[in-house]
Amino acid sequence: MNREELVAAYTAPGRHYHNLAHIEDCLGALARVDDLSAIEREILSAAIWWHDVVYDATRSDNEELSARLAEQHVREDLRQEVGRLIRLTKTHNVQPDDRLGAILISIDLSILGAEPARYDAYAAAIRQEFIHVPEGDYRAGRAKVLGQFAARPVIFPDAVFAARYDRQARDNLARELASLR
Repeated sequence: MNREELVAAYTAPGRHYHNLAHIEDCLGALARVDDLSAIEREILSAAIWWHDVVYDATRSDNEELSARLAEQHVREDLRQEVGRLIRLTKTHNVQPDDRLGAILISIDLSILGAEPARYDAYAAAIRQEFIHVPEGDYRAGRAKVLGQFAARPVIFPDAVFAARYDRQARDNLARELASLR
């Protein structure tokens, strides 16, 4: 899969949030991360590019399929780590000593800490990706997912992201949860 095919995957119909703009936002967030070696930056960049390459809102194995594709296409010395990082995006849970995992998950979740109008556009885009789900079921499922994030003592495992985004993320989550009830 070359760059054009990656872009095509992210611009496919039905991708309202998990699209090229999301990848560009993630790459922008990565560019603002300090103290990374060149190889760490390359690994994280590859993980960002590949983490949502497979995205079908009716499936539960998108992350695994994305990780497998990445492992087939990224440079051999990066494959294992890129695949591991992509698999973390299924649960967004990382071990305390996993710096690259903490950074990737924090980047992927940074939309939660966006200003309210941008967050609301994200929430609307997610609803469009799940348009096949009846409204009541969607509200219940979305509330469950958001409630799990809101209940975490730490939403963003990277301390820099936590300091920057946690308060706004909690406000956004509370606001959306209230609208879902």
